Parts: sequence; C-alpha cells; structure tokens
Amino acid sequence: MIKFIGEYSGKVDDKGRIIFPAAFKSLMQTDGDMRLVVKKDIFEDCLEMYTYQEWERQSENVKSRLDFFNRKHAIFWREYMRNRAIVEPDSKLGRISIPKKLLESIGAGKDVVFSGNDHKIEIWAKDKYESSAISGDDFIALTDILPDIR
Repeated sequence: MIKFIGEYSGKVDDKGRIIFPAAFKSLMQTDGDMRLVVKKDIFEDCLEMYTYQEWERQSENVKSRLDFFNRKHAIFWREYMRNRAIVEPDSKLGRISIPKKLLESIGAGKDVVFSGNDHKIEIWAKDKYESSAISGDDFIALTDILPDIR
C-alpha cells in the first residue's frame, strides 16, 4: 500500500489541469495502474484522492455493510458514489484534469496544495489549507479524547 507524505503546491491552469506532484507520482508504479479517484471530503472543503486500488478496497468495505433492499442504505450509497472522478497523470508532464465542478466545490482558484495523508492525498485551495491548521494546544487537547493515541 502506498503511503503519501508531504505537502506540495500546485497551480490550476485554465483547463482545470494541475501537475501531479512528482514525489507522489514516483510512489506509484509507472508500469502499473496510475488511476486515481477524486471526491469531495465529507467534513472539510477539500478533495480526497485515492489510488484506484485503495478506492476499491474502501468502497467494497462500505458496500459490504449495506443492505440495498433498505431504502436509506440505497440512498446513502447513491450519494456516496456521487461526484467522483477518475484521473490519471499524463505521461508527458504528469498533469491531471480534475472536473471543474469538484474544484469549485472546494473554492479552488489558481493555487492548490496537495497534502499527503498516508493512504490518501487531500487537495485544498491554498488559502483554505493554510487557515485549516489548528494551534499546538488544540492538537494536544485532541490527544486527550482519542483512545490509545499516546
């Protein structure tokens, strides 16, 4: 399983293309599956990006917990699958094309940040990423409410 670590800046061009960070691309097998799934985060104004393999694993896990004869489960699944995109870095420059609708959903203008979060990459509008940081004291306070984190 690929572990994405680090923060990298990017620029969105007029066609919605962004150069995928070389450090992240190098973690993926160039002769393997380079597809990535992009979706809006549930809790934050950012996009989440998963390798296709990780996306399959996660979506199968969610799907296995649902009963599609239960209307609420079916509605949940439909919404869970809404507004997803498959992107793949081009072989020449490593650009990815993210649908405009997804970029607009996070308020992304020209400047974005790719943030490696272990099994996924988050894509943020640069200003929102910078303002999302919490203080050191708030971070320490979170360790008190998370079980077995220390």
